[in-house]
Amino acid sequence: MKRRLLVVDDEAVVRRSVCRIFEGTEFEVETVPSGRAALEAIQQRPFHLVITDLKMPGMNGIEVLKAIRVLQPGTPVILITGYATVDTAVECMKSGAVEYIPKPFTPDLLLEKVHNTLARAASLHATAPDTPVERIGEIVGRSSSMQEVYQRILRVAPTDSTVLITGESGTGKELVARAIHDHSARKNKSFVAVDCTALAENLLESELFGHVKGSFTGAIRTKTGLFKVADGGTLFLDEISNLSATTQAKLLRVLQEREITPIGGTTPSPIDIRLVVATNQDLKERVDAGAFREDLYFRLNIIPISLPPLRDRQGDVEALTTFFLGKYAAETGKCIRGISGDAMLRLETYSFPGNVRELENIIERAVVLCQGELVEEADLELPTRGFRAHCHQTGTPRTAEELKLAKRVVKDDAVLPVERAFALDALRRNDWNVTRAAQDTGMLRPNFQALLRKLEISPMQRRNQEETSAAGEHPVSG
Repeated sequence: MKRRLLVVDDEAVVRRSVCRIFEGTEFEVETVPSGRAALEAIQQRPFHLVITDLKMPGMNGIEVLKAIRVLQPGTPVILITGYATVDTAVECMKSGAVEYIPKPFTPDLLLEKVHNTLARAASLHATAPDTPVERIGEIVGRSSSMQEVYQRILRVAPTDSTVLITGESGTGKELVARAIHDHSARKNKSFVAVDCTALAENLLESELFGHVKGSFTGAIRTKTGLFKVADGGTLFLDEISNLSATTQAKLLRVLQEREITPIGGTTPSPIDIRLVVATNQDLKERVDAGAFREDLYFRLNIIPISLPPLRDRQGDVEALTTFFLGKYAAETGKCIRGISGDAMLRLETYSFPGNVRELENIIERAVVLCQGELVEEADLELPTRGFRAHCHQTGTPRTAEELKLAKRVVKDDAVLPVERAFALDALRRNDWNVTRAAQDTGMLRPNFQALLRKLEISPMQRRNQEETSAAGEHPVSG
């Protein structure tokens, strides 16, 4: 299979020349005319190597390089430029470029650099450690989807790139923004969070940009805007999709000029902030609908981080539950040592439309209501109806995930038969061995045992019954 190369250069003649160099080789070349187009390309498909010009209008090669280190961290980058100086070469290498090639270059030189770069990258990848991250701040989970989020946080934090966080309500977008700030060089400066839905348009502009005394009715004193409050630190704008067209235009100007002018003021002042924004909507769809500026969208969507809903984070409910139990037991001063198997099973089969925030609220309530050392199912006060009707599973579920899907589409009075068929089928497949049956279904043994207790299934008793029944059907003559 051919290896994919991405060539980024604003000069068409350079792009054509590079394509000709790789004709008939083991490489497949894609070219784009700008840094912005390069970011769009690498978010759509992986590349084995990127070759980018250094000096380009809009987004230069260094900015492209820094974004690639976050979006496709294992992808090596070669920078080419017609402005070759020692200082430029040092800057390229400090930014993470693997190779730096001055223009003009020969085809043989470029081919040699590409082959050497890919060989080194393969060697580094083979020896790179793969240690899963369990937690960053109050973001908890070991699922594969969260491992991707953790890695992106840790890679983007040391940079000053703008970050766009997307995800359903309750997935923890502000926690991610705080984690980025806490792992950056700005961690000792202010982290300022603003909910763009909490204030009316005129009040939001005043909060963000500030105003001078007398600039409008009610402006009885000069007010410092939050852009200035966050100077040197991080400004987090939550639900960015709700900004009015006027505020969008002003925000775009701030990002372009890196300075602000307060309402009623005439003199702009410079600012130094890291901007992180979040939304639970699809900003691209908002752009297509004419509700959000396309140029602002491109300015914000430098480094995207997408948070998965809790229902798609397999195995994380138990880890989050343990974390929240410890947190709220400490806050309330209660001696709670854990959660019962029945309660844990109930949580693992719940769909959590409110995501992590809903789980945290459930556990906080359960800790308050709990009267013993273990949180019980009744303490959770989960709704018994309202499972999400989204499942195409037919027949008896054979894994824990299939059981969860099946339970979401059946009425409450049919849940027990589904669970019973699931448990008995697993036991029969594993010769009535509880440990093997739990492993076979992907459940923890205590949780599988809790399910058996709930269903009043005794493996040994059922095994004896079925053996007796089989013997009756096939009597042995003496």
